[in-house]
Amino acid sequence: MGHPHGIGIVGLGAISKAYLDTLTHASGIRIAAVADLDASRAQAVAEGIPDAAALTVAELLASPEVDTVLNLTIPAAHAEIALAALAAGKRVYGEKPLAADLAAAQEVIAAGGDRVGCAPDTVLGTGVQTARVAIDDGLIGRPTAATAVMVTPGHERWHPNPDFYYQPGGGPLLDMGPYYVTALVQLLGPIRSVIGAASTPRASRTIGAGPRAGEVIPVDVETHVSGVLEHAGGALSTITTSFDATRTTAAPIEVHGDEGSLVVPDPNTFAGDVRLFRTGDTDWRTLDPSAGYVDSARGIGLLDFVAGEARASGAIALHVLEAMTALLQSARSGSRITLESTVVRPELVPLMHRDEWLALG
Repeated sequence: MGHPHGIGIVGLGAISKAYLDTLTHASGIRIAAVADLDASRAQAVAEGIPDAAALTVAELLASPEVDTVLNLTIPAAHAEIALAALAAGKRVYGEKPLAADLAAAQEVIAAGGDRVGCAPDTVLGTGVQTARVAIDDGLIGRPTAATAVMVTPGHERWHPNPDFYYQPGGGPLLDMGPYYVTALVQLLGPIRSVIGAASTPRASRTIGAGPRAGEVIPVDVETHVSGVLEHAGGALSTITTSFDATRTTAAPIEVHGDEGSLVVPDPNTFAGDVRLFRTGDTDWRTLDPSAGYVDSARGIGLLDFVAGEARASGAIALHVLEAMTALLQSARSGSRITLESTVVRPELVPLMHRDEWLALG
């Protein structure tokens, strides 16, 4: 790819800081340009990055200094920016979901193939990767089932502009579900079919923070979604994602086999304890990290992608999006839905420390 590899960032909202905190320390890449609908915001960000240019989106896509576009726009714009970047001859790595709907995501992958990468990259940290080693090494025997639970009262409590969470492409499943479903695919392999149920208890939400506090916004998506995922290997995962619950004591993910069970840390984070209980044990024990990018953060998936590993690939993102949109379709129709796509689990991430992965690229 050449060194350093030029990155152009489109979209400089709240998540961009987390990416910049990682990418500005990576030796294999450089931030060549940034763009945002708010030109003043782009200028302010560029001023904090050596040699970065504040450009319009069109200028960034045309820039010969940009090899890969990091697409951090809102979900409704993911496909448009990705397709434009691919048409300009760039590679593209985007925030999840791959697109706001399945047809648009399929168009992106048809246009770009392996030139497309996509978050979440949290599954590349030591949490999910260590759990995967335990499963692959047979510590729980044959995997039979898993549970995934994400509940929150809703992002409008803290986000100053939460509108897109309640518009098509948002909702708890498409917003937070990618972390959980991607983790389940990492752990148990591709999904064969799904069946789901969903509800929208409230037609509106009230913004609780920022200059728009007190403003009422409409809800146009399902805000509580439950479902069952049938994995190709035979295991069944149950998932619940909700913007209509306050708190839970459930583990974010548990995986069960015929010889033991695993507690997997929050897939919205990169690390955390993986706990194992085998048949005959008297208590849970915590496993030492055995795989994954150590002390990683958002942006590690982009570094992995630029390095040619592509463990956070567009193909996985498409498969996960199909599973999630099929769950919503199933909830509306009451029917079990068989997925059209499948995917091969990517290579396990070897245990790699920060100084090593910051040199990727």
